[in-house]
Amino acid sequence: MTERPAADLRRVIAAAAAGTAFEWYDFFIFGAMASVLAANFFAALPENQAFVMTLATFAAGFIARPFGALVFGRIGDARGRKGAFLYTIVIMGVATFATGLLPTYADVGLAAPVGLVLLRIVQGFALGGEYGGAAIFVAEHSAPHRRGRDTGWIQTSAALGLIMALSVILIVRNILGEDAFSAWGWRIPFLLSAVLIAISIWIRLSLHESPVFQQMRAEGRVGTAPLRQTFLNRRNLGLVILALFGVMMAQSVVYYTGYFYAQYFLERVLRVSGPTVTAIMLTVSVISAFLYVAFAWLSDHVGRKPLMLFGMALALIAYFPGFQALTQAANPRLAEARGSVAVTLYADPAECALQLDILGAARFASSCDIARAALAAHAVRFETQPRAGRAAIHIGDVALAAPDAHGLSTTALRTTQDDFRTRLRAALRTAGYPDGAAQAEVNVPLAIAIVTLFIVAATAMYGPLAAFLVELFPAQIRYTALSFPYHVGSGWFGGLMPAIAFAIMTATGNIYAGLWYPFTITAIAFVIMIVLAPETRGRPIDA
Repeated sequence: MTERPAADLRRVIAAAAAGTAFEWYDFFIFGAMASVLAANFFAALPENQAFVMTLATFAAGFIARPFGALVFGRIGDARGRKGAFLYTIVIMGVATFATGLLPTYADVGLAAPVGLVLLRIVQGFALGGEYGGAAIFVAEHSAPHRRGRDTGWIQTSAALGLIMALSVILIVRNILGEDAFSAWGWRIPFLLSAVLIAISIWIRLSLHESPVFQQMRAEGRVGTAPLRQTFLNRRNLGLVILALFGVMMAQSVVYYTGYFYAQYFLERVLRVSGPTVTAIMLTVSVISAFLYVAFAWLSDHVGRKPLMLFGMALALIAYFPGFQALTQAANPRLAEARGSVAVTLYADPAECALQLDILGAARFASSCDIARAALAAHAVRFETQPRAGRAAIHIGDVALAAPDAHGLSTTALRTTQDDFRTRLRAALRTAGYPDGAAQAEVNVPLAIAIVTLFIVAATAMYGPLAAFLVELFPAQIRYTALSFPYHVGSGWFGGLMPAIAFAIMTATGNIYAGLWYPFTITAIAFVIMIVLAPETRGRPIDA
């Protein structure tokens, strides 16, 4: 492939990366405001269930992404790369802007969360065609010896989008104050997407079709049935499966553990203030913007596979000790209380449900369920002892009998749960458990350093990823074959990660138990990649 002039290549990279950054902005503002959205759209549910339901809504967008990958992948392979990822920016922006106009649960009841879920699905559908188009477009303009570096700018666009999202949220939060932001100010970051839509459309209209696709079209090699060629061809299907289970499912859980679950853990489990959590994640995101490009550049010299294996290994080593250290850094009094205050739950095992309620539909009305949910809400470490009858929590010499709420209405159930949680909070406070993280005791630099460790693992995998995936698949099916495993991995393994991990934590009462989900997924992919994944650096991509 003829090497492009430097100025032309820079324009292609800037246009593709900027548009992708704006799309990631649209997607990230939802995840960054999960707590606020839970209060506005799922107000009828108990606090923990409302938050889990918001995470499930966040995940709904990810579940929709593979379907967008198939639709836009076919367009990109059959009609051209440029058109496919021009459509995505328009759809994504309109859905995000509309989210800022939605009435809340207090205004229209159940219609509010239904509308939120539907718009989230539209967002995910659009993003399903975005990443593959941008990565392929840049790679098909790049020279082989710098393909990793050039596509690294697409990878860092995710960090730029997150930086924009967190910056807007932090500024609006500080200007309006927490009460006004929670009541109506949360709409502003969504509505600002209208400006980004206009800029993104203008940027992408200035692009020309990729030289690889132009060459295929001139030679009559454009695929007429990319879906069939991808999924009914044994070799191509094997590559898709390898990309999904050997790379993407690990990359996605490592990525979302570092960026989203760490944020949820700080805010919801350790109860660090929202502005402080946003500032921590914003700082980490700025650092990550450089790491993406650094690892992408390094992959041009040492290969894609070694760096991605390094990222997986680092994540496996860091998950459990890292989150335990994060507890000590962000809320040391909670860490001390978890180690020194003896708490025992006496309950009938038959009354204790496995509270993996990612749909927010279960009632959890037994005394055991109410007790465990209350303990999990306060990040209490406890042991369970079997006993017939109603459940009771013993904190030292203090015993609290948990209520049984079977037969109560939803409103009465929530009131019962809230009342018991209030009584438990008072008893825990007396025993030494803090109500939240004291601002003066939060070691912000150490928290940033710990989260950055997770982000190093994520960027080591994500930096070389675009080049690896482009080089892995034939040109005729590249858009479809790349986009589908990418978005199944990101959507169904990574996107569900916060909701699943949080639900596991709520069910077990162990604030670290949810980490077994990303640990297991990463370990499986690590083995598959070592055994089966090829090194792709330097492969021709126009064949």
